[in-house]
Amino acid sequence: MSGTAPWWRSAVIYQVYIRSFADGNGDGIGDIAGIRSRLPYLESLGVDALWINPWYKSPMADHGYDVADYRAIDPLFGSVAEAEQLIEEAHRHGIRIIPDMVPNHTSDQHAWFLAALAAGPGSPERERYVFRPGRGPDGALPPNDWVSSFGGPAWTRLPDGEWYLHLFAPQQPDLNWQHPEVRAEFESILRFWFARGVDGFRIDVAHGLIKHPELPDLPPRPAGVGRRRHHLDHPHWDRDEVHDIYRAWRKVADEFPGDRCFVAEAWADTPERLAAYVRADGLHTAFNFDFLMASWDPKDLRTVIDDSLAMLGAVGAPATWVLSNHDVMRHASRYGRRAARRWVANERYEPEGPLDLELGVRRARAAALLMLALPGGAYIYQGEELGLPEVEDLPEAVLQDPVWERSGHTDRGRDGCRVPIPWSGRTAPYGFSPKGASAAPWLPQPADWAARTVEAQTGDQSSVLELYRAALRRRREHPALGDGTLTWLDTPAGVLALRRDPGFVCVVNLSTEPYPLPDHTAILLSSEPVEDGRLRPDQAVWLAV
Repeated sequence: MSGTAPWWRSAVIYQVYIRSFADGNGDGIGDIAGIRSRLPYLESLGVDALWINPWYKSPMADHGYDVADYRAIDPLFGSVAEAEQLIEEAHRHGIRIIPDMVPNHTSDQHAWFLAALAAGPGSPERERYVFRPGRGPDGALPPNDWVSSFGGPAWTRLPDGEWYLHLFAPQQPDLNWQHPEVRAEFESILRFWFARGVDGFRIDVAHGLIKHPELPDLPPRPAGVGRRRHHLDHPHWDRDEVHDIYRAWRKVADEFPGDRCFVAEAWADTPERLAAYVRADGLHTAFNFDFLMASWDPKDLRTVIDDSLAMLGAVGAPATWVLSNHDVMRHASRYGRRAARRWVANERYEPEGPLDLELGVRRARAAALLMLALPGGAYIYQGEELGLPEVEDLPEAVLQDPVWERSGHTDRGRDGCRVPIPWSGRTAPYGFSPKGASAAPWLPQPADWAARTVEAQTGDQSSVLELYRAALRRRREHPALGDGTLTWLDTPAGVLALRRDPGFVCVVNLSTEPYPLPDHTAILLSSEPVEDGRLRPDQAVWLAV
């Protein structure tokens, strides 16, 4: 990898879902102290940066994505002083820090929203949010037919008769990003944290923020439209005007030294629309959800890779690759179905068929080598390096995701991928909390996770953890890996083989038959042991050529 290119073009970024990473004070909830205690582990894993889910002061209606104060750390997690310590210590370990930023909405306990409620209809305070009179007799109907991403209507009526917009939970009122005070406030917030040493921000719902000024009803989605090939003119998602905001944010980041960067969580209908977020004067990188949503199918994966590299390369931006995060079923469980189908954006992923976890982990190991061989950067969601599956049998009584309640108990939500990760020991809490802690983890851990702990896998060369450590070490060392280009090699259907220069080939066998390895000088790494010079089904290998 080039030593002159900005770090974010080839970075491997580890996602810390802070509630579930490590509990430093024994209350059953992960915190900044827990992250600090695990920095040596993260350094040994070989990651370049941490993306940390929201740590700001919050009533926790959506586990921190409802922010009451963007310049304060929630007491559950620590303090601003502890955050500053974490940033300093992480930098000493060679790890950068990228907190979440949540600009689409605030908490209903934010000072601005409380002031808007107190001031009443027509007040300047309400102009910072999206307040409207209702439709129908006495304004008893919502202003339009928009729906919440968490289920139910996207509007809540106040006693004074006005309605306010919330594209997520009612406790998350949407800001009015046409208002200059909103724009100025968030630029100030960015500077507050950049001045404290953060290296960038991941932007939640980056495709939101701007709403059509007339707030029209949702248009019907055309029937028969092919996947990722049609842009729908949506009244509140991915509107062109949102890029004006990010051009201003880019100027703020450029005020500070050290290649500060932004990462967009942007859902877009086409690769071209996604590329618009990462033009030279906009954000630096964006999540590649197409790769995450792809099925375990060679044609689907190659199409996603080619489309992503072409569209992002056209604007000079690097691709990023991700297999799991805090909002989707863990990929070991997605891949653990015989027909691991493609996931459709904005639809809940419902697995088909029984789980074969052995198959899922085998495919997940191969997928990790494919992802880390691709040009650009990559994201690792905490616990994927341990081969953790989705916890699909959490009792209904412990479910905490607001999706569960908002859906009328029809959608179990995202708690299954947010279960606290296991560090050591034979029984829960598996070292997640300090010894002697009286509080249980905020979500219960499975009874069969003892073999999946960091402690159990460390030193076991057959483990998922040691595979990730070896892959990240070789990725950092090999001059072909990281940012750059790839060339596909000719292979039979069911096999993907890509070349990175100088001297590197990755082969993934997604067929049902063994595949003989191409000519090579050495096997650098394989997802499973290679026997008789043939790659078995659902296996990947890195070759020196």
